[in-house]
Amino acid sequence: MIELYQLEQLLAMAECGTLSAAADKLHLSQPSLSRSMQKLEAELQVPLFVRQKNKIELNANGQLAVEYARKITGEARDMVSRIQAFDRSQRTILVGSCAPAPLWEILPVLGRLYPDMTISSEMRESEALLQGLRDGVYQLVILLAPAQDVGISSVKYGEEHLFFSLPPAHPLSGSKGLYMKDLDGETMLLLNRLGFWKELTDRKMPSTRFLVQEDAAFSELVRASALPSFTTDRVLARGGDDRTRIHVPILDPEANVTYYCLYRAADGSFFREFLDTIQGE
Repeated sequence: MIELYQLEQLLAMAECGTLSAAADKLHLSQPSLSRSMQKLEAELQVPLFVRQKNKIELNANGQLAVEYARKITGEARDMVSRIQAFDRSQRTILVGSCAPAPLWEILPVLGRLYPDMTISSEMRESEALLQGLRDGVYQLVILLAPAQDVGISSVKYGEEHLFFSLPPAHPLSGSKGLYMKDLDGETMLLLNRLGFWKELTDRKMPSTRFLVQEDAAFSELVRASALPSFTTDRVLARGGDDRTRIHVPILDPEANVTYYCLYRAADGSFFREFLDTIQGE
């Protein structure tokens, strides 16, 4: 019976090129690795190597065996990760989001509706979130577009609008609206862990020097600083309306987004109360 460790050793042989290098990588003695490869040949009933004095290399059989070994070991790792993800899903609701604001509201709702489940969350880029939902890593994800995949459903969750937060003395503080290019080149305070908003600011304001701050210090620094920063309508509604600052809407279309909550259609009945709740808010 072929063992998985033998296939991993075969892959090490193919990668390292020599028995000694493969043995070092696997933390095995050369005789032990050599015996293991001989046992694999006996199981397959074909030679896998051309053996010469002080040299061993894969033959054509061995090259084909390596191709299958890559597939088999990859599927084995995938099996482990999927089963572990399934086990977690029985006890945990993992929510992935492309931005922080939706998590402020969604996590407390989930905690109230599913008191026997562990609720956790993380922010990642959109494609990784969508793939994680497909693979069962996440039970819910928040993205900027509705579901397109068969088997994945979505509901519109809400919107968020980006503002410049300016000190009253800033020359543009009297503006009714501004484009991101209007402040490009200035020095600005920026909150850490913004999800997709960080990519947007980097792309639209390439000449701006961003002073990235952690959550605990950011609000205090904004209040004490004469530097511009960003805020959103959701931040302001949550209690972040600092009246020492002027909040000017950003007019770029990308600064005004709609969020969608995506979930596997098979989980629709489990999340029905949650989905009804967030749509009603």
